[in-house]
Amino acid sequence: MEVGPGEISFGNRISRLAATKGAELALTQVSATGGERSLTWAELDHLAGCLATSLKAEGLGQGDRVAVCLPNCVEHFVADAAAWKLGAVPVAIRWDLPDWELQRVLDVLAPRVTFRGAPDDVIARAGATTLPPSDIVSPHRFGVCSSGSTGTPKVILHTYPGIARDEQRSTSAVVEAYQALSVPQRLLVPNALYHSSSITTAVLNMMSGNHTIMLEGFDSAILPEAVARHHVTGFMAPTPMLLRLARSPTLAVEQFDSVEWVQHGASPLPEWLARFWIDFLGPERFFTSYGSAEAIGVIACRGDEWLHHPGTLGHGVLGTDVVVLNDDGCELATHEVGQIFLRRPGGPSGTYVGRGVTALEMHENGFATVGDLGWLDEDGFVYLADRRVDLIVSGGVNVYPAEVEEAVGEHPEVDDVVVIGLPDEEWGKRVHAIVQKAPNATLTTESVREFARSRLARYKVPKTVEFIEQMPRSAATKVNRALLIEERTTDAPG
Repeated sequence: MEVGPGEISFGNRISRLAATKGAELALTQVSATGGERSLTWAELDHLAGCLATSLKAEGLGQGDRVAVCLPNCVEHFVADAAAWKLGAVPVAIRWDLPDWELQRVLDVLAPRVTFRGAPDDVIARAGATTLPPSDIVSPHRFGVCSSGSTGTPKVILHTYPGIARDEQRSTSAVVEAYQALSVPQRLLVPNALYHSSSITTAVLNMMSGNHTIMLEGFDSAILPEAVARHHVTGFMAPTPMLLRLARSPTLAVEQFDSVEWVQHGASPLPEWLARFWIDFLGPERFFTSYGSAEAIGVIACRGDEWLHHPGTLGHGVLGTDVVVLNDDGCELATHEVGQIFLRRPGGPSGTYVGRGVTALEMHENGFATVGDLGWLDEDGFVYLADRRVDLIVSGGVNVYPAEVEEAVGEHPEVDDVVVIGLPDEEWGKRVHAIVQKAPNATLTTESVREFARSRLARYKVPKTVEFIEQMPRSAATKVNRALLIEERTTDAPG
């Protein structure tokens, strides 16, 4: 694979940026206490080149996969850059997986090289001499791992090769579909790098020669301080992070003076929370987006559009077409719930690696779905009902957990809530709410149910409520619903 006119390999792009921006900051890592570590472009290129020399001696070559099981740290990108310099493919993996689960992922990935453990070990592994610049191209920019709803480990590789444009200037394609962004951008990455949206925006930002600031772990007090200190221009965050920021007593609009855009993604967004951020930032600085690691298409909207279509995910952008189909593959009328199918120019840009992995469900004419349910309004705006696998059939009627979570989550004493369906002799599945209380909350089961009754039809109200100290979310704010159900049914009489 060769680069074309006006193109440059990812590895060579970093060398070029080191030559032109050597002393400028490329990466900054912000700790839980607010402390920082940074690398300049020259330091990043040198360390990555020395590491690439060692990895080449270990047999790493073009097309080989590199497992990067590291938390958010500058060394993560040193490992990524070293892989790109050899035409290899870095794959971000959760660093906190237990050995048994990690081994299942590695068995699927079959990496030539694995980085796991202390971030310092990455630098210790580097050689004494740096690898000369080369235009060797990684056949896949990067990869991420997912077990999705099936529990079967799979690797999703980006089908685009590791090639940048000579003068690339892009950080968020969604935002740039609406308006031009200032140059340079200063991107904050608050979410875990193993999440597809985090690694995608970070890599785009890096290849554009911009400063990337990452949080070691999300903290609602640290994030605004980092935004103000580094004059951050934009960041992408899922619902739990936006919720905790909105409820932070220290959040101040002045801290966000430099921010041009905040993009929501990766989880349903309650209406009240969307309105908060639109009011806080202004409608032209807040964006919602919907996509997937498989990159089958993108749905998005800006705050001003959202206000005319409250609750929407948005509409197809970046050439994405959207249809909603029933189980027979027939297109549904507006406001009828079915599976959301997307089609992007060139087809999905993610491909699966893994044994026994179920392929994406495809429809004729190139439409694909990841199994989410929703509907369209008269203007073509999309609304999410829920994931098909999360749907609760209770007493013969459908209950969408996302809707119940949004309703219960509006209670000011609820910090977090997850709704699942548990086996029930009378109902088949009963709606069960797992609630994390806010500090000093006085919630009871009945007060939660009463609050839900004021917002939901009776059959959607949780029949049981459970309070826990801390919701078991990953660093990427994901929650394993299947495990929550299993933990609550394993010892149930059957």
